Amino acid sequence: MTQRLGVGEATGCKMAEHMKRKSIAERHDYGRNLRQAVHRVDQAVWTPHARRHDPVEIVLRSNAERLPALIPIKMGRMAQSPFGFFRGAAPVMAADLAMLPKTGLGVQMCGDAHVRNLGAFAAADGHLVFDLNDFDETIPGPWEWDLKRLAASFVLAGQGAGDSKRECDDAVRDLVRSYREGMDRFAGMKVLELLRCEVRRGTRVGPVHDVLAKAERATPERTLEKLTVPTKDGGRRFADKKPLLEHLPDSTARNVLAALIPYRETLCAARQLVLDAYQPVDVAFKVVGTGSVGTRDYVILCFGNGFDDPLFLQVKEEMPSCYAPYLPEVNPFPHEGRRVAEGQYRMQTVSDPLLGWTTIDSRHFLVRQLADHKAGIDPAELKGTALREFAAVSGEILAKAHARTGDAAAIAGYCGKSDKLDQAISKFAFSYADQVSQDHARFVEAVRQGRVQAISES
Repeated sequence: MTQRLGVGEATGCKMAEHMKRKSIAERHDYGRNLRQAVHRVDQAVWTPHARRHDPVEIVLRSNAERLPALIPIKMGRMAQSPFGFFRGAAPVMAADLAMLPKTGLGVQMCGDAHVRNLGAFAAADGHLVFDLNDFDETIPGPWEWDLKRLAASFVLAGQGAGDSKRECDDAVRDLVRSYREGMDRFAGMKVLELLRCEVRRGTRVGPVHDVLAKAERATPERTLEKLTVPTKDGGRRFADKKPLLEHLPDSTARNVLAALIPYRETLCAARQLVLDAYQPVDVAFKVVGTGSVGTRDYVILCFGNGFDDPLFLQVKEEMPSCYAPYLPEVNPFPHEGRRVAEGQYRMQTVSDPLLGWTTIDSRHFLVRQLADHKAGIDPAELKGTALREFAAVSGEILAKAHARTGDAAAIAGYCGKSDKLDQAISKFAFSYADQVSQDHARFVEAVRQGRVQAISES
């Protein structure tokens, strides 16, 4: 198995030796003293006039290494709504966040924290987990960047669902309060206690419960029915539904299957045993998500103990994190698939047991299960109390991920126990949501003028 990075190297925020020896109280005070450099009210600031970049141009540049034929699909999905634009425009927000003051406290960032990137999936022992579940942009960086992106997403999702300004404001404040209180609690945990900690808030009733219920139904068998068609020998093969799902040229399919050999070496011995029990039978290309459209994304159908024992593997191309240009202190990652897998391992309490990475034609790929009790929230469902309930869970989950990879005591010290940070982040979230709406309108106009080629799938 490939050796994992050390804790300090992994997070990119290794504390000086004297800070490592400090007590929880001393590190808490250190974080509180950082308020003198970056006041909590400063977290409210968004200054669009300071921009020196064109958001449409950033989106177009981010498409440079993608498959040209599929880019109009991505552009069409981004044009559908401000939230759709937000999902595909992480590079725009990365450039915007880089203009703002930073506390200097680092964590492993999710990088693309928004309401659609929290969801349910199955742990190795079969129980369902609710956690962050998308890490394409993960990288060591400022904790507040993740929190601000997640907060803005709640305003956009709430607005899209028809929630009032008051309801959106309450939700963001609940999000930040839950983050603060969670961080304070995690700061006092023993390391192994935090390692095992799962957030179970809202699993009995509410939006998280509904997502878990959807995940319970999202079995590999159902995916088999959805994505495949019968073969003459009683087996199954992928259906061709161009351009979203289609078979590959034989040479490409062989390369994808050959990439499973080095991928296997990124798994521990127990997981290798599981993988070895499955036989690949078909390979296809699949379009997924919004931000990922245009990347090379392959799916592999495998069978284990007969045709009623399917396994779907996703081999997903990973490009450098959109935050990398703005974090020069972070060493470049030699393999982007490994960057994503390692970031996911660090931030989640439990991860996909078949998570790994590989290389195809010098391009970097993440490998994971395509569908194993995975489900997420539909933003349209986040109405009224559901928006606030989902925000409270999300804040605690983000705090857990950051506490695992950064100095929880220092972050808790900075955040404090009052609602000053809640108010500041809410103000930022509304200002930035307005900016996204303006950027979306500008993007739609670029589509109308022909500067951006977009395909509507509706």
